[in-house]
Amino acid sequence: MLNDIERVLLSEQQISDKVKEIGAAISKDFAGQDVLLVGILKGSVVFMADLMRAITIPLAIDFMAVSSYGKGSKSSGVVKIVKDLQEDIEGKNIIVVEDILDSGRTLSYLRKHMMAKGANKVSIVTLLDKPERRVVDVFPDYTGFNVPDEFVVGYGLDYSEKYRNLPFIGVLKPSVYQD
Repeated sequence: MLNDIERVLLSEQQISDKVKEIGAAISKDFAGQDVLLVGILKGSVVFMADLMRAITIPLAIDFMAVSSYGKGSKSSGVVKIVKDLQEDIEGKNIIVVEDILDSGRTLSYLRKHMMAKGANKVSIVTLLDKPERRVVDVFPDYTGFNVPDEFVVGYGLDYSEKYRNLPFIGVLKPSVYQD
């Protein structure tokens, strides 16, 4: 796997420090409120596991699975809910946990979906943000890092289900995903 990485973009320590910072901010901002963290499978799992341990207020968790990429490296632009929430979210404060925000289509769709189900508020936390790729006006409430428009993997992010277990965020060599 390491031979497929062009360079390390964010180290394990940089990520750890940022996750603790985001957890502290969420704990402060939502003190005294009921919170439901909603992880977007599969990419957010590593980030969400670390983030929920960095949050010091009571919370519940749930997961959604959505698809817009399939096994490719480019989004299809069509968002499909593969697994919806099990929790009733009416009147709840939702924090959607995402690994990466690029086009904004998925998070825009999910925010509308959750508000239609009666959520009180839907906030977004993303580990990585690629604002130059945005095609929909979606802005995260909490952002770990702005990253360049390169194909990144590791710390939950994958290419064709590989590289999720890398403890850092790395730039994948183009030769790995281009024909």
